[in-house]
Amino acid sequence: MIENIRIPTPAGTFDALACGEQDGRAVLLLHGFPEAAAEWEFQLRALGGGGCRAVAPDQRGYSPGVRPEHVTDYQVSELVGDVAAIADELGWQRFDLVGHDWGAIVAWATAAALPERVRSLTAVSVPHPVAFTTARAEDEDQAERSRYISVFRQTGAAERRLLEDDARALRGIYQWKVPEERVEDYVRRFSEPGALTAALNWYRAMDLMPEVAPVSVPTLFVWSTEDAAIGSAGALATEKHVTGPYRFEIMDEVSHWIPEEAPEQLTRMIMEHLLAHRV
Repeated sequence: MIENIRIPTPAGTFDALACGEQDGRAVLLLHGFPEAAAEWEFQLRALGGGGCRAVAPDQRGYSPGVRPEHVTDYQVSELVGDVAAIADELGWQRFDLVGHDWGAIVAWATAAALPERVRSLTAVSVPHPVAFTTARAEDEDQAERSRYISVFRQTGAAERRLLEDDARALRGIYQWKVPEERVEDYVRRFSEPGALTAALNWYRAMDLMPEVAPVSVPTLFVWSTEDAAIGSAGALATEKHVTGPYRFEIMDEVSHWIPEEAPEQLTRMIMEHLLAHRV
């Protein structure tokens, strides 16, 4: 069964979902925007039932107990620090890391910074940050797909636009690919005072992101052809930024919301990746 747990760290206390025996293989799953740990419900159950101890935290800004006010508190170095602090509190010296959307960016940066602790990386939807940044600058298709980022960075205006008219714009982001009851949960969360601003501050801190080094740990990258936000340029270029064993999987006819739209297929890939890299 999935447990609700709390993880105290120097930055504050993270809310999290967990599944599996305490002595199972450690797997940390990082959610994206605009979602929460609940996006990994299917994967948590499968991994927890398959010999892993799988934990998915509500990340910085999403957990009410870790919701600082300043944009600088949401730079990637702080988010990577949260991953390390969470792993420390869980007693995990080494762990497998899975991330989707913004969670993938944090996972890429963590794997690059802490290769001695990350046993394997699974990144879903978002390419290596350098490949993605280059695609935004040089590829017209990706530049067009990324126009929403400038909107999200508009303090105050973005919050009003996303939440007005019963959160019509926020609901539209999910493209009717995420289960309705899950969308209602997300909308409720982001309607709480300060919650949406904290989540959007991840975008507002993007200029503070240092260049992420190539990743040396075994890596699985999963991208989908119907992703409205991420085009093929960055996805195809990601292999240039992985020096360790690398597997690239393309899901046809699947949107950006892979963990919830195609949970069985993604989970099978994750478990194959974990089995292939046990050490």
